[in-house]
Amino acid sequence: MTAHHKKSNLVALTLAAIGIVYGDIGTSPLYTLKTIFSPEHGLKLTPDNLLGVISLIVWGLTIIVSLKYVTLVLRADNRGEGGIMALMALALNSVSKSPGLHYKLMLCGVFGAALFYGDSVITPAISVLSAIEGLEVATPALKPYVVPLTIAVLMALYALQQHGTAGIGRWFGPVMLLWFGALAAMGVVNIIAAPQILAALNPWHALQFVLANRFIAFIALGAVVLAFTGAEALYADMGHFGKKPIRMAWFLIVFPSLALNYLGQGGLLLAHPEAISNPFYQQLGAWSVYPLVAMSTLATVIASQATISGTFSMTKQAIALGFLPRMRILHTSASEIGQIYMPMVNWLQLVVVLLAVIGFGSSDNLAAAYGIAVTATMLATTVLTFFVIRYRWQINLVLCWAATGFFLLIDVLFFSANALKLFHGGWFPLLLGSVLFIVMLTWRAGRALVFQNLQKHAIPLEDFLSSLFVAPPTRVPGTAIFLRGESDGVPHAMLHNLSHNKVLHERVVFFTIHIIEEPYVPEAEQIRIIDLGHNCFQLNVHYGFKDEPDIPRVLSLCANHGLPFEMMETSFFIARQTVISTPGAGMAPWREHLFVAMSRNARGAADYYQIPSNRVIELGTQVEI
Repeated sequence: MTAHHKKSNLVALTLAAIGIVYGDIGTSPLYTLKTIFSPEHGLKLTPDNLLGVISLIVWGLTIIVSLKYVTLVLRADNRGEGGIMALMALALNSVSKSPGLHYKLMLCGVFGAALFYGDSVITPAISVLSAIEGLEVATPALKPYVVPLTIAVLMALYALQQHGTAGIGRWFGPVMLLWFGALAAMGVVNIIAAPQILAALNPWHALQFVLANRFIAFIALGAVVLAFTGAEALYADMGHFGKKPIRMAWFLIVFPSLALNYLGQGGLLLAHPEAISNPFYQQLGAWSVYPLVAMSTLATVIASQATISGTFSMTKQAIALGFLPRMRILHTSASEIGQIYMPMVNWLQLVVVLLAVIGFGSSDNLAAAYGIAVTATMLATTVLTFFVIRYRWQINLVLCWAATGFFLLIDVLFFSANALKLFHGGWFPLLLGSVLFIVMLTWRAGRALVFQNLQKHAIPLEDFLSSLFVAPPTRVPGTAIFLRGESDGVPHAMLHNLSHNKVLHERVVFFTIHIIEEPYVPEAEQIRIIDLGHNCFQLNVHYGFKDEPDIPRVLSLCANHGLPFEMMETSFFIARQTVISTPGAGMAPWREHLFVAMSRNARGAADYYQIPSNRVIELGTQVEI
């Protein structure tokens, strides 16, 4: 690739990153200052307090986003992939020789991932609601229409998901670039009108604010964190854009625009304290409210879209890593592998988002619920990062503590401040996260019990084949492929076939899929074939947790390994497991019943692995747990 093409590609990726990665954090100025000085926090709007708060926000963006995420956490990539699931897989790989630590880190990662779902519900709700609340600023008569309009926008957004974002996605970058340009311009106008706000760039004002207000300042931290919501997204989207475009977008466009806008809102409040009712929409005067509502709605829809896509992506990773049952995944773009749509996740999320909008009713009320999910996920990220840099990178322990201890202290402070809001909305993402945490651990534990049961009754494959071919059954033309677990014995489908049909195909292939704790496996390393004799073969396929399982494609690649397949002469034998809950050892009865319900509603293996339905023969088997 020429230098010119590399440069133009970098510019295109940076523009795309502005649209998708920074939508969430880019819409935070809509509600952050209004929430910090909300009467319920008890923080008075005085020049000293205002300078302290603006200083906290600007320096928080510098320390938490620029230093922690953009500089440190982006380095902890799992073969170029980011996000809490990829980080958890990396951390688990790093401590694989320590079972106790492995389990604790798994719990930490799963809880962080579960809270990400809580965050992904509140982001669309608070973002779109805060944008449409601008109508109240234009005229209070429109207040009754804010919630219905928000519901209409969100329902339209979720209904569009099945069509994919390939068409409109190309406009995300330019629209958000315009948005950040508007944020910067409004900030500059208000800074010029009140240049004394620039004193907030001195961190001494932040320190003074904390020392002077003590407990009230601590409570205010719970709202200050709203300025940093979305920082997790820049790490989660690393696989789509790469580190360099994400860093360039942050330092060249996003960070300067956000800093200028917060300083500008501070300048506005210094000159006009009464504007605290909604400082964002009063930055340019009454004439600008309707255009800003339109632009804000567009920006918040884009921010919500990024969160919804992130939820689909993380759910797919969780399924691959064995934390959720198989679900229907549709591809919405022929050219972009990552663009997927999951109907069940989409509609469940919409229901919970609408409940949040109707139940909380305003962005002020939702803000109390927002911070706790964000700060808990940030805390989990910091903990996992420590184990990656210590055990994978082998960095000196003192340096590891220095690198992550400082951020851990900040995360604990912000999480503690948000924990005070537990009864004022903070319970909502925690309840949602806890439900998903239980669901994910129940699925994993249930699969482990199924595996133990199958292992208990497993017949070693090599021994079985040796005895089978002492007096071989009649062999019929064609190829039989039996799906087999990672360490199962003889597949139940094969035993049933021999028992009922008394025949064996002329070529038998035992097909096993291995999911490893890395995002992708190169095509050349995916396939391993073992000749078991008597024209029987063990075919091992290795996938990463972001790879697309596609059995027909794998079989076409086998020709290069000396094992060609003709699909019209190939039959797939799959054992459909019916799980039965039994009293005694295992999980609590209610968890076993939950697992059984999930197992019965899970997507079939043939459908999930894209096997042609007219080539599949399913045979039932019961498994007790």
